[in-house]
Amino acid sequence: MTANNIAVKIRNVSHQFGEKGDRHHVQALQQTSLDIARGELLCLIGPSGCGKSTLLNIIGGLVKPTSGTVEIGNTVVDGPLPQEIAFVFQENALFPWNTVLENVMLGLMFQGVPRAERMARAQKSLAAVGLADFMHHYPGQLSGGMRQRAALARALSLQTNILLMDEPFGALDEQTRMILGEDLSVLLARSGKTIVFVTHSLGEAVFLADRVAVFSARPGTIKDVIAVDEPHPRKPEFVTTDKFTTLRNKLYTLLHDEIRRAAAEAGERPTAADIAT
Repeated sequence: MTANNIAVKIRNVSHQFGEKGDRHHVQALQQTSLDIARGELLCLIGPSGCGKSTLLNIIGGLVKPTSGTVEIGNTVVDGPLPQEIAFVFQENALFPWNTVLENVMLGLMFQGVPRAERMARAQKSLAAVGLADFMHHYPGQLSGGMRQRAALARALSLQTNILLMDEPFGALDEQTRMILGEDLSVLLARSGKTIVFVTHSLGEAVFLADRVAVFSARPGTIKDVIAVDEPHPRKPEFVTTDKFTTLRNKLYTLLHDEIRRAAAEAGERPTAADIAT
């Protein structure tokens, strides 16, 4: 990865909630450093509470790190960068009283985009996620998967270079997650966006990512980075290959002890689902 190809530069980022000595003090991240390439889909995976979402929010300027820096291009992130970064969260945050089209246009209105251009960009984004025939429906008339497609269309319409996705498919059934993962891989191949994607699913990480950053238990730091050498768009058959199984097993091995350590510190017993998803 050359210096000119780096989209996001993370240097020695640590973050704590509360003050040391306070009984509510939590050291979420510890001395985390990573370069993210332009056009890369990087998955963040690790035990619950290890700082994955915190790091995503720091990259997006929603949270200021206790120490360390994040740079987007040559800009040190010191707050939200709406011209550079868009978000997709697990909760779709669609307004139920607006149509899908109106929901997608809303972010463009806040950016001051003229109405005709808002309409064109929103329609194009909805078509890209397969919702062209549903743009005049209300969120309540859509399935959970379709609502997440609408949330993705809203982010795509902003035409940012970087997309931050925090467990966007986490609340969906496995079949819908698989289909949306395939569609996201196609969109990545077409758009060339840089995507940082938080997930708890080992299979989802292997299927989607160019690289997977594996976090330790809290305080979170990057334990290893695993490359997935498979071109986008990824085909469904990839999940049946030896390569997929080997990579998934490698992630399982890296995470197994970290998940048990995180559960022990929290006074919990990890389930098979915690370790094997």
